[in-house]
Amino acid sequence: MRRAAIIAAAIVSLCGSFPARAADAAFTQFIASLWPEAEAAGVSRATFDRETAGLEPDYKLPDLILPGRPATGAPAQAEFVQVPADYIKEPAIARLAEHGQKLLQQYRPSLDAIEGRFGVPATVVLAIWGRETDFGRYTLPYDEVRVLATQAYVGRRKDTYRNEFILALKILGEGAVGRKDMRASWAGATGLTQFLPSEYYQHGVDLDGDGRIDIWHSVPDALASAAKQLVDKGWQGGLRWAYEVNAPGSVDCTQGVPEVTKPIGDWLRAGFVPVRGEKLSASEQAQPASLLQPEGIYGPAFLTTKNYFVIKEYNFSDLYVLYVGHLADRMKSPQPFVTPWSTSTQLRTKDVEAMQRGLTRIGFYKDKIDGKAGMQTRAALGAYQKSAGLKVDCWPSAAVLQSISAAH
Repeated sequence: MRRAAIIAAAIVSLCGSFPARAADAAFTQFIASLWPEAEAAGVSRATFDRETAGLEPDYKLPDLILPGRPATGAPAQAEFVQVPADYIKEPAIARLAEHGQKLLQQYRPSLDAIEGRFGVPATVVLAIWGRETDFGRYTLPYDEVRVLATQAYVGRRKDTYRNEFILALKILGEGAVGRKDMRASWAGATGLTQFLPSEYYQHGVDLDGDGRIDIWHSVPDALASAAKQLVDKGWQGGLRWAYEVNAPGSVDCTQGVPEVTKPIGDWLRAGFVPVRGEKLSASEQAQPASLLQPEGIYGPAFLTTKNYFVIKEYNFSDLYVLYVGHLADRMKSPQPFVTPWSTSTQLRTKDVEAMQRGLTRIGFYKDKIDGKAGMQTRAALGAYQKSAGLKVDCWPSAAVLQSISAAH
């Protein structure tokens, strides 16, 4: 009944019948109701009162469900709405790689310790840091506690954020970071390498040995924590993330899904050729890999290993993994991808959603409708193109959308 009363008060306020303070009062009541859970998690009363005093929701955040207002989704992430050439821009990669090479030397002892302990290359953790916060030069825009409290109150994943909010209070109570330095993204990720509070507790590492895990100021701690997260998600030491290859003209782009995995040697015998004449060892050829063609038959092709999908657990986007993996490689070699990105254009999110619904309706697609043209969507699209006698390129275009919409 208490929760119903809180929601009712919010509805009245947000519809305009009462001033905003009515909603804030309901929010304050909601926050107060979390004290028993916070106490059970080890948050002191003093910490709870200090960090929640005067706390107000931020209704301008995305991905909220506000009564009386149209539903809003998460903001369109660049990883899912930009074509590869716009997301993986050569000038940005070159700039970050050059700075990353300097950081390799600056943090050499810590990076050596990370490689020795976790088996994750220094360049990979540096690339994550570079992509997430521009090596710490990007200041995250939001107050962590306010973000998590708001998302717990009116977000789409209330239960998840309820726990994250309480864990954020626990972090503050333990003194790992001060409130003013606990900045966050709109989704609540915080620190140099962008962790949620639960990830801080699951994967945090005190590498600098000062007695606390500080992912906000301590580069060794942040990078070691990123490495441990990768290891905890299945990182395999000594294994590359991917190999760029030239695909044969007969390539079947519908095979570009994680479920189609076979030894790299089998892909090579099928006509895939490592770029720049690279010769792969017998152990490398024995490694299982999946085909990735981010632009369908256009642009570069890759054979992706298990570690590719581990990085994808950090951010579920093929372009994110390509960015991080390529940036890591560029710290060792200045060479860009051999095959350039094409001049493809990206359908709008709502059009990709329409395509996914159409492919679902006619039996080619079984994944979620999310407006993101990922591996499964591209493969389903290619399967439809095969059946309809169209050019099979596995790339979402307006013409293919029109064909799918008219299909029965």
